[in-house]
Amino acid sequence: MTHSGSDLTKSDLRKKYREIRDEAASNVTIASFAAARHFQGIIEIPESGVVAGYWPMRNEFDSRPLMVKLREAGHPLALPVVVGKDQPLVFKEWSPGDVLVEGGFGTQVPHASARELVPDVALVPMLAFDAEGYRLGYGGGFYDRTLAQAPMKWQTLSVGLAFAAQEAEKLPREKHDHKLHWIVTEQGTRTFV
Repeated sequence: MTHSGSDLTKSDLRKKYREIRDEAASNVTIASFAAARHFQGIIEIPESGVVAGYWPMRNEFDSRPLMVKLREAGHPLALPVVVGKDQPLVFKEWSPGDVLVEGGFGTQVPHASARELVPDVALVPMLAFDAEGYRLGYGGGFYDRTLAQAPMKWQTLSVGLAFAAQEAEKLPREKHDHKLHWIVTEQGTRTFV
């Protein structure tokens, strides 16, 4: 079911979709494994292509089941690291079982000595998405800044992970907002390329 968001501010929408996401998160384990199957059945990653996931916070859609499967298939993994308030993210190498440290903004990140990688695929968290492939994030702009920079802009496939309930009819957007290439939910995949 899609939700209308046309008359609400981004701040109002963040509150609304945080509540929707929190309710949908009661089935996060089942949903995450279903999304991993959908992803692997459709989205092609170059052999040994690097995949950047994220460590879920609060009730975010859990990318870890997919990341484990991708690591088993031979893909190097990375997690995002915030390096500064108005800076793009960097991605540090990570494998299941590696110890994580506090990374600021409530995140868990690889150790500072972990190697920096440029991902071929970036798994992107969100509060909401719409039928045109735009997402509503948390307001920090980290993913938009990251996906806009070279070499990310042209080489990295961006894949949003969310619960199907997080879909909005149309989200407000600004010129710095970037459309995702794919959205994957527990109900299937959609492409916007």
